Amino acid sequence: MTANRRLRVATNERGLRISRIGWALTLAFAAAVLVAAGVFYGLVVLLDFQEIDSTSKLDAKTLFDLLKLSFGVVAGSGALVALVVAYRRQRVDEAGAHREATRLHTERFSQAVDKLGSDSPAVRLGGVHALAGLADDAPEDSLRQTCIDVLCAYLQLPFTPDPGDGHAHQEEHHRYLALRKVRHTILRLIGDHFRIPEGTHRSWQGCDLDLTGVTIDGSLDFHGAVFSGSRVSFDHATFSGSAVFSDGVVSFDGATFSGGTVSFDHAAFSSGAVYFSDAVFSGGAVSFSGAVFSGGMVSLGSAVFSGGEVSFDSATFSGGTVSLHSLVFSGGAVSFQYATLSSGTLNFSGATFSSGTVYFNATVFSGSTVYFNTTVFSGSTVSFDHVTGPAPDGLLAALGTPIPGTVALPSHWLPSTP
Repeated sequence: MTANRRLRVATNERGLRISRIGWALTLAFAAAVLVAAGVFYGLVVLLDFQEIDSTSKLDAKTLFDLLKLSFGVVAGSGALVALVVAYRRQRVDEAGAHREATRLHTERFSQAVDKLGSDSPAVRLGGVHALAGLADDAPEDSLRQTCIDVLCAYLQLPFTPDPGDGHAHQEEHHRYLALRKVRHTILRLIGDHFRIPEGTHRSWQGCDLDLTGVTIDGSLDFHGAVFSGSRVSFDHATFSGSAVFSDGVVSFDGATFSGGTVSFDHAAFSSGAVYFSDAVFSGGAVSFSGAVFSGGMVSLGSAVFSGGEVSFDSATFSGGTVSLHSLVFSGGAVSFQYATLSSGTLNFSGATFSSGTVYFNATVFSGSTVYFNTTVFSGSTVSFDHVTGPAPDGLLAALGTPIPGTVALPSHWLPSTP
């Protein structure tokens, strides 16, 4: 930007500020005049003045009173101008302070991001904590979200797999472990911040988490986290074990979903576990649409649904276990539409469906073990339209006789009548 152009911009900005002050003064004076006129008229009506005596002469006392009144009006006008100018100055100072805070945030942000690109794992770890601290101190929600987005983007970056702990690759193995520590620290910080109550310092509740395509090869603890209005995406994520470490664990135990969305769409579960035990869904959503379960476990045992949604639409179950045992379902929806259950275990034992909707439309039961033992259907609408394969274990016994009108079964599942 040239000097002349900067001068023109600055002049225009000053003119805009003066114009705004002028409008503010004009409005303030107009409001003052209207208020004074209203007070005067009210006094005239209250004191029941009929007319002004036009025969009276202007004496010294009256003239002095008029002068005092004039000076009072001038003093009041000056005070009004001072008040408007002081208010404007305060607004300008606040805007300047905000700009300064934003500038300092930007400088710290650049330094933290530079650390994330360092060759040293220790420096990267320092950059992770710096970004988390910046998110805590961000002057705006958008700046906080930017810091979180960068941390999530780091998890999405490709990394060299573990070469093993043999003597020939010992140095590479140690570097892999150090960089793995950086990734796991980010996951731990995310869980910690989503447990902090919203509205308090360091809380990230309400912010989005884009963990699309990440590899979870360790523990991720979201126990007690609250997702209210945010979207958490694990789309196309991979949950796998490690050649050296135990299988990854992702825990949402006791988490509260009151409007947020957690998405595992097209994720691959080859080992490890994802727990939603005792979670409360009062409006949030969890989606496993298109996910592939070839091992490991996903548990929603003892979770409470009073309006949330869980989707396994088009998911493929070729191994592992999905457990919804002792689930309490009093609203919302659970959907397994177009899912393929060729092996593995799907467990609804002890679940209670008192309202809401459960969909198994066009689901293929071709080999998985599906349990409905002691499941209670006392009011939910359950649909098995166009399914393929035999009836799941314990389903007909759980439904009782006659079959409730809220449950739609295929004809080949219905018990034969003598």
